[in-house]
This record gives sequence, structure tokens and C-alpha cells, in this order.
Amino acid sequence: MEAWYWWMLLGMAIVTYIPRAFPLTFLEGKELPPVVSGVLRNIPYAVLGALIFPAILYVQEGNILFGIIGAVVAFTLAIITSNVMIVVLGTIGVLAVYSIIF
Repeated sequence: MEAWYWWMLLGMAIVTYIPRAFPLTFLEGKELPPVVSGVLRNIPYAVLGALIFPAILYVQEGNILFGIIGAVVAFTLAIITSNVMIVVLGTIGVLAVYSIIF
């Protein structure tokens, strides 16, 4: 392998290590303010939403309604029940029927 590959690998390792080591090193034993804790607690949901939303719009090329129907069904089932399997299987079922009909 060429040298640039190893330098790139080392750079990626350092960039990944720093955000993980910094809080453990400098914030150990310190209590974060409630506002900061609230923001940090909600980051996974914000990232998940940012990853899922574009996929809803482009799940089936040329048919944006397919993704919108799937999202509405999934959100509705998620509000009604907290069982993930019901949400996933219900959404798959509705979209399977939709794709057979249309």
C-alpha cells in the first residue's frame, strides 16, 4: 500500500479519537448544565431525522407519494404503539399493498 493510505488512515483515527477522548479527559466528574445535557440527549434523534428525511423523498424514483405514505403510516403507528416490530411490519404491509394496487 502507498504511503498516502497510511497517512489518511492515521488522520481518520486521530479525528475520531479526539471527540471521544476530550470529554473523558477534561469533563470527568463534572456536572453539565441541564440545558447542555438536554441538547446532548436529543442529538441522536436529530441526526436520525436528518438521515431518514431525504430517504423518504427518494425511496422510489419518480414516485414521491410512496415515501410520504410510508412515513405517514410509520409515524402514525409509532404514535399509537411503541412496539418497533409493529411499526416496521405495518409500514411494509401498507406499502406492499400500495405497490400492488398502483
